[in-house]
Amino acid sequence: MRKSNSPINNLANQLSKLPGIGKKTAQRLTYHIIEMDEKDVRELSESIMEAKENTRFCSQCYNLTDTDPCEICSNANRDQSIICVVDNPKEVIAMEKAGRYNGLYHVLHGTVSSDNPNLRIKEMLERLEGDEVKEVILAMSPSVEGETTALYISQYLKREGVKVTRIAYGLPYGGEMDYFDDDTINMAIENRIEF
Repeated sequence: MRKSNSPINNLANQLSKLPGIGKKTAQRLTYHIIEMDEKDVRELSESIMEAKENTRFCSQCYNLTDTDPCEICSNANRDQSIICVVDNPKEVIAMEKAGRYNGLYHVLHGTVSSDNPNLRIKEMLERLEGDEVKEVILAMSPSVEGETTALYISQYLKREGVKVTRIAYGLPYGGEMDYFDDDTINMAIENRIEF
């Protein structure tokens, strides 16, 4: 009988802490990793550490990046007059993959109802102090928390005279945007409504 704190069990336990990885998947991944060439395992391990050590928040949009400002914020070809506000970095990836949006982003890192001390609403408002931004697109996940956050932000921005729109949803309520297909995201952006 194997000890519960064996290297195999320890690896499976660590993998099961990842989102979407249950105990059985963690066990399959553990055995897969053990059967990999040592060189490949070392590269996997090093890539995890490199990503952890070299990833930080962009000082402008708070997306995760290895450069500051990030590639999106530093791209002069992007429309500087529109900012799309999202809950988390995964949503930036989903929007970029869809391929139609060409403005800037602001990543909140949570919702107002998540009692998150790292919520980046104050930083978003500071970005809007100049005259460059003409529209803010709210693209939070369609959930109670996302709706609450969108309402909170829109009420403030309307008082400041900023045009606020919301992406249209033919999307399931309570779904995560990073699971939607490109066409659904593109249609939601194109059919956004004033909030």
